[in-house]
Amino acid sequence: MPVLQVRRLSRVFPGAAALRDVSLDIEAGLVHAVTGENGAGKSTLMKILAGMDSPDGGEVAFRGRPVRFRSPNDALRTGISMIHQEPLCFPGLTVAENISMGREPVRWLPGWIDRPAMHRRAGGLLERLGVSLSTRSRMGDLSVAQTQVVGIARALACHAEVILMDEPTSALSAHEAEALFRVIQDLKRQGMAVVYVSHRLEEVFRLSDLVTVLRDGAHVATRSTSELDRDRLIALMVGRDLAPVEPSKGPAHGVEALEVRDLSRAGAFGPASFRVRCGEILGIAGLVGAGRTELAGAIAGMTPADTGQISVKGRSVSIRTPRDAIASGIAMAGEDRGRYGLAPAMSVKHNLTLASLGRYCRAGLIDRRRENESADRQIRALAIKCPGRDAEVKHLSGGNQQKVVVARALLTGPAVLILDEPTRGIDVGAKAEVYAIMRRLAREGKAIVMVSSELEEVLSMSDRILVMRQGIIVAELDPRQTSQEEVMRWAVPN
Repeated sequence: MPVLQVRRLSRVFPGAAALRDVSLDIEAGLVHAVTGENGAGKSTLMKILAGMDSPDGGEVAFRGRPVRFRSPNDALRTGISMIHQEPLCFPGLTVAENISMGREPVRWLPGWIDRPAMHRRAGGLLERLGVSLSTRSRMGDLSVAQTQVVGIARALACHAEVILMDEPTSALSAHEAEALFRVIQDLKRQGMAVVYVSHRLEEVFRLSDLVTVLRDGAHVATRSTSELDRDRLIALMVGRDLAPVEPSKGPAHGVEALEVRDLSRAGAFGPASFRVRCGEILGIAGLVGAGRTELAGAIAGMTPADTGQISVKGRSVSIRTPRDAIASGIAMAGEDRGRYGLAPAMSVKHNLTLASLGRYCRAGLIDRRRENESADRQIRALAIKCPGRDAEVKHLSGGNQQKVVVARALLTGPAVLILDEPTRGIDVGAKAEVYAIMRRLAREGKAIVMVSSELEEVLSMSDRILVMRQGIIVAELDPRQTSQEEVMRWAVPN
């Protein structure tokens, strides 16, 4: 008997059906991948199984017994734990406290927490994941990737029978992802069931025994992974052919759009110097913690640099805030849409136009018609799946929320566009669309700086590659004459 059964599950949000009569069986000792395009219903399904949402119809059974969760604690007590795509944490508490939350070891009397034991257990789980991170660090001070690792450790600490993984590697380096893959194989050998949601098809084929494909909230197929290849799986997911990614055209020879000279921030990166020309896509690679995001954030005014100089099209600029960057012709779509990218309670339209609202104002009043037309154009251009421009952005899938962040940056009309993990949480079809948009923008003369943890993406999309290690740019590579192995050799500390 399957450890977890889903029967005719349905969930309807305002203006859209997120799930429509979805059924599947989850077997112990197997990795069951769930994939599909953005908006297919994958995250909604995971949230229902984890007790974070309630279905409008259908049934969930655990070991043959019908269950209905009113909270994540109900799911945990039943034996279901979840690793979230967007890391959830208590920012004011330590790493160890977050990992042990609700399951703190006690000594002597109830209520007395055995803190040494708590830190030992947390340290052991992090070591199992191949991560060097102090268990006494404050969660609010961690990067997105480090927060994700702590979330994975917390799920493992629950000793659940079913672990739901929603895009678990989206913020991880290749080294951290490999450690997670080893843990997943251990979980299989222990007879645990793993439900693995991912847009990264190489992970699906490497890890899973079975694949379920969802499309527009409905179940399309469940197949043994061995029966599928990449093209067959994509056909099930998107129902259409994808345009191939254009190869790198090599170094650009346009006008210099951005120059960074000796930029640094103590403890984060630098000094860093590089140039980007109009029409060029500059890729920045490196392991998590190498300083890539911090460097990009300094250029975009998120976290100002201590020293150094930034010039845009030959003009020296002072950037202390994102407003300064936008006024200088620099826009950024960051990696952490949950913390910095979106206003969840606002509409798709208002999230899109938030950074460029002045463009739609006349005599101090917003021209709603122009704002609506601009929002509709971006929704079409990036194929954002939503009921309409006035839908709350929090009801969109993670991938579609990421598209909103990218579209908003484009609406500021930047000369330099910084994209930090631009396809994080985006499905294979949407990735092709984003790549096409990036290439079009480059052809139109925009300079693009792309930070990415996906080496295949860096190699295929970049005209030049910078590799960072421990806060320093250590190499500049030609993507047409290098490989993933060479990039990793430069990225890994000696």
